[in-house]
This record gives sequence, structure tokens and C-alpha cells, in this order.
Amino acid sequence: MPLMLRHFSEAEIIFTALVELSTRQIAETEKAKGLSENASAGKKGGKIAKDARLALEQKTGKKVVTRENFLPPPRKNLLKKSNDGKKQ
Repeated sequence: MPLMLRHFSEAEIIFTALVELSTRQIAETEKAKGLSENASAGKKGGKIAKDARLALEQKTGKKVVTRENFLPPPRKNLLKKSNDGKKQ
């Protein structure tokens, strides 16, 4: 599968920040220790952002994540290598 590069829209950046903030505050409030407890906080933080994203999409009728955010695949290097490994 080719590497897919993308631009984040303003909304995607905001929802990503909401996930991070929510997760951190939940982990701090619950005094999470170790992978399991922090993973639980992460799922809760992710659900908060997901619910907010779905609510926004429902109100606006527009998707937050679209194919328009993806960049075209990178072009292959057009310079050929010579037999000694140097680019020509």
C-alpha cells in the first residue's frame, strides 16, 4: 500500500487537540498508572472527540475528514543511477 500523505484541516487539528486534552485530564483525574489505565483514559478521551465530531457533522451536514485532505502520492525520483551508484 502506498504511503498516503495528508493535510489536516482546521477541524481535524482541533479535534486532535480535544482528544489529547481530554485524555490527559482524564488520566490525571483518575490518577492513571501503567499502560492499561492510560489506554482506558485514551479511549474515553477519544470518545469525547468522536462524539463532538459526529455532532458537528450532523449539524453542518459536512464531513470533517474527506478525501480532499489527502495529497497526491510522491513522484518517483526521475534521476537514474549509473552503474557506479552515482546519480546522473
